[in-house]
Amino acid sequence: MATITAADVNKLRTITGAGMMDCKKALVEADGDFDLAIENLRKKGQKVAANRSDRESTEGAAIAVVNADKTEGVVITLNCETDFVGKNESFVKLAQDLANLALKYNTKEEFLAADFNGITVSEKLIEQTGVIGEKIEIGSFEKLSGAFVGSYIHAGNKIATIVALSANVDGAEEAARNVAMQAAAMNPIALDESGVDADTIAKEIEIAKDLLRQEGKPEAMLEGISKGKMQRFFKDNTLVNQDYIKDGSMSVSNYVKSVDANLTVTGFKRAALG
Repeated sequence: MATITAADVNKLRTITGAGMMDCKKALVEADGDFDLAIENLRKKGQKVAANRSDRESTEGAAIAVVNADKTEGVVITLNCETDFVGKNESFVKLAQDLANLALKYNTKEEFLAADFNGITVSEKLIEQTGVIGEKIEIGSFEKLSGAFVGSYIHAGNKIATIVALSANVDGAEEAARNVAMQAAAMNPIALDESGVDADTIAKEIEIAKDLLRQEGKPEAMLEGISKGKMQRFFKDNTLVNQDYIKDGSMSVSNYVKSVDANLTVTGFKRAALG
């Protein structure tokens, strides 16, 4: 029987993030074999994951990361079951580490298969499910490229956004952050009118017509009036047309042009918990 020292337990804890007692038990069961102990902890994670597969994981941490030259960004959510775990410092650090890795990949599938300290991201999530005792998974994964990309993470890591601008001009960093904050706060459904899908438009037009009928408007007038109401819908629900939250006298588009006359918003991504 191998002698298990406190240093051994701490080493395994550093590698896996598991609790001290779990690490000691795994080492004892593996007779001091670190590789076997790690494998045992992962198997425990698989069992916990199977038992909790039907649980809702609506808490966690939303993280936005931008590369060094500000031309690419990613937003992810690392989801768990409880707010208590989601606020844990080590959980948030794991989410940040995973987001930094996610920058290198274009799809969620590629990211989940990527190497994370000797195991795949998917295996790491299963391992952490065993460590924490809750369902742990990647929820959102959104990538964005542009001439200049900025980010914003709302307090408490509940919402994260990235925004792309058409050029890297003086003031671009502040402008991108402000527009990313707008996207976090106002939750637009699209960048502009062209990004709203046809089904949504048709549904909103029918809702508008129904309301007009209830007001007693003639059927012949419904089409024209409802199209006018759609302009209000686009103003409220598309990012560049929304009133700028820091100055309601201008739209987001006009705010960006106040930074540089030729500057535009070319894209955004938003990830939120819940």
